[in-house]
Amino acid sequence: MDLHEKIRTLPTLPGCYLYKNAEGEVIYVGKAKNLRARVRSYFLEAAQANAKTGSLMREAVDIEYITVGNEREALALEDSLIKQRQPRYNILLRDDKTYPYIQLTMKDRFPKVFVTRRLRRNGSAYFGPYFPSSLAYRLVELIHRSFLIPSCSVDLSRYHPRACLQYYIKRCLGPCVQELTTPEAYKQAIRDVQMFLGGKSGELEAELTRRMEEAAAAELYEAAARLRDQIITVHQMQEKQRVASAEDEDADVFGFHYENGMLAVNLFHMRSGKIVDRRELFWEDLPELVVDESDEEAKPDTSDAGVSGMTSDFSATAFFSSLLKQIYLGNAYVPRTVLVPVDFADRAVLSELLTERTGHKIEILAPQRGEKRSLVDLVCLNAKQSYDQRFRVLQPNMKAIQRSLQDALTLEEMPRRIECFDISHIQGAETVASMVVWENGAMKKAEYRKYQVKTVIGVDDFASMREVVGRRYKRLLEEKKAMPSLILIDGGVGQLHAAYDALAAIGIQPGVPEQPALASIAKREEVLYVHGQEHEPIVLERRSPVLHLVQMIRDESHRFAVTYHRKRREMRDRDSELDTIAGVGPRTRQRLLEHFGSVRAIGQARHDALTAVVSEATAARIREHFDRAKSD
Repeated sequence: MDLHEKIRTLPTLPGCYLYKNAEGEVIYVGKAKNLRARVRSYFLEAAQANAKTGSLMREAVDIEYITVGNEREALALEDSLIKQRQPRYNILLRDDKTYPYIQLTMKDRFPKVFVTRRLRRNGSAYFGPYFPSSLAYRLVELIHRSFLIPSCSVDLSRYHPRACLQYYIKRCLGPCVQELTTPEAYKQAIRDVQMFLGGKSGELEAELTRRMEEAAAAELYEAAARLRDQIITVHQMQEKQRVASAEDEDADVFGFHYENGMLAVNLFHMRSGKIVDRRELFWEDLPELVVDESDEEAKPDTSDAGVSGMTSDFSATAFFSSLLKQIYLGNAYVPRTVLVPVDFADRAVLSELLTERTGHKIEILAPQRGEKRSLVDLVCLNAKQSYDQRFRVLQPNMKAIQRSLQDALTLEEMPRRIECFDISHIQGAETVASMVVWENGAMKKAEYRKYQVKTVIGVDDFASMREVVGRRYKRLLEEKKAMPSLILIDGGVGQLHAAYDALAAIGIQPGVPEQPALASIAKREEVLYVHGQEHEPIVLERRSPVLHLVQMIRDESHRFAVTYHRKRREMRDRDSELDTIAGVGPRTRQRLLEHFGSVRAIGQARHDALTAVVSEATAARIREHFDRAKSD
């Protein structure tokens, strides 16, 4: 059955359709209230020489469809299929930035609390996202201090002979050691954290007050004091929320700028009436099929003419219809108001679906005038600046790149000094290492260091990295010098773990507050790994200034290591040439090199010049060796 015949058999029900090419790959996913009518419209558009659908219909050879109960179900299914199949004729969300969540590992015997940027179906409880990113880290720090739930890497599936420092400074209940706490007490602390993060502050405060009074009545004054401190913490958070709730509601505001086939989108996150974060998204190769995907016309759109860079070959209505589904349908949190620069046909249906999923009313608005339209115009203006910065090759300032690097690697503070290590050898010979330093936007060549690997025999990059990193930071500790913000390793997860072992052996814990962070960059894939988050490799967009900065530092480290390795190899080769001359031992060779400066100068020296350093007989043999080499 050919494609035309198959389309005649399509039902008139709501659902999703999937176009496939000759290789069986899904190249486009769409949704419709009436599958047959919508799919037939593609052939009409292609027959009318519509370039936007022509490419798709020339490539499509087959179609599949899935029927659903209503348009809302079709909309949700379409989003799911696009994310799964990544069809090249659909608009796909591409983003360099993700926001942090707080994760409680509920499947563990003793759950821990972490900051993460990736939601997984692993039984954990997730709270967030948090704006700005630092808020998640501040809350986790508060949880350590008030509720004593750890974030460590200690295996809590078994007991250990003694607790770590966090227990003794009263930032952990000590579940790693038997009898320091009980499973019941730990579960109670986890329930408190869940209520705290879930916004049930009033309920939590009442429960903590009851337990404090019981502890005081039983003369357990230390436990009562800890509960009192928790009540104060919860009460302070409650007061902040009351102040915030008296102000404006949360909102997300979109703006865009399209020009020369390239698109920049800005998303401003407003929380409690304040802009707390900004998200930038870019498309360089938009699919040709950027048309309204609905089976009915969108409402008249009068805003297009006012959007900077608007051209007739780009459908903003189709774009924002697709983009909002991808951003919000899979998101754990959706603000009550979303402002977009253009109207689109699915807007009301998407609002209903998000309202149903979140349990509170969600409004998606395309304002035409007033304060809200002014806010959208402001975001569009910022989108144009983002476009200029990205596509007109205007470099962002260094502080912006540092902040982006901090965000990408989830660092606690903006990296001001980065020290990068690389290992160099050829077939295991003359293994050396380099360390280069980047500080506040510039390479500090005076502080570069080169190392001979002394304890490793043969080819072992991991052991070599372990030795060099250990030597560097052991010396810094002994000299009581400041540590870098970030230690960067040229290599993958293996080199990263080798560096961590070296640091841990001298008492440095990467990622702990006031300790350097540790990350690596793999050469071929250009993927970043942060220690403690190896299961979540960071893939930055190839044009990202953050990636360019990390690559530049890594490449400089590699260059310095290779240069030093070549010098070592040249010295080895020169030394071996002198060793082949009878009567020239290590001491004689050293005297000759110190006097003449190089093997080349020794080879050019006359007999009487050589006799100033060595005997007549040795000078004659040296002269004979180099004369024979010239004649050969």
